[in-house]
Amino acid sequence: MHLNPYGEDAVNLAADLCNRRPTTAEELAGRCRGAGLILERPVEQADLAHALAALDAWEKVVDATDERERAERANRMLAASTAHPRLTDHAGDGWHLHYRDDRLPLGALLFSLISVGTALHLAGRGMHRLRRCEVTECATIFADTSRTGRRRYCSHRCANRDAVRRHRARTAAR
Repeated sequence: MHLNPYGEDAVNLAADLCNRRPTTAEELAGRCRGAGLILERPVEQADLAHALAALDAWEKVVDATDERERAERANRMLAASTAHPRLTDHAGDGWHLHYRDDRLPLGALLFSLISVGTALHLAGRGMHRLRRCEVTECATIFADTSRTGRRRYCSHRCANRDAVRRHRARTAAR
């Protein structure tokens, strides 16, 4: 996975890490590699702390109550984490654009990827396209990448669970 043009891949990685937070630097590195991220430096415990701070900030973007608040929180993340765009061929797989300095520690790298990816996702797909599952007992975060932009549930399982619940409520009301 090329995390360029950032957007979808970065917000999906953020959602995955936010929903099941890594507990060790090794786990964080493994999950990032599993998502296709190329790690340019050894991963340290400080990277985990920085990544968790990025996830805390990102979760506030997700939970913002309106578009202006969401944009303001995303802009704070961008201001704290990004650098001038630059062309790079760091992995030898073609020139592409990065919105960060080269050879950042993983925590700083994630903060930058998530910030820029979130901004591109929201601007390109719609400010409402980050959310939590609508099933009351499920707090899972997801990025809506559907064609219509009307996704309400984190999974088919939650969608089915809610449909069954609504059906039973209608049946009981009769």
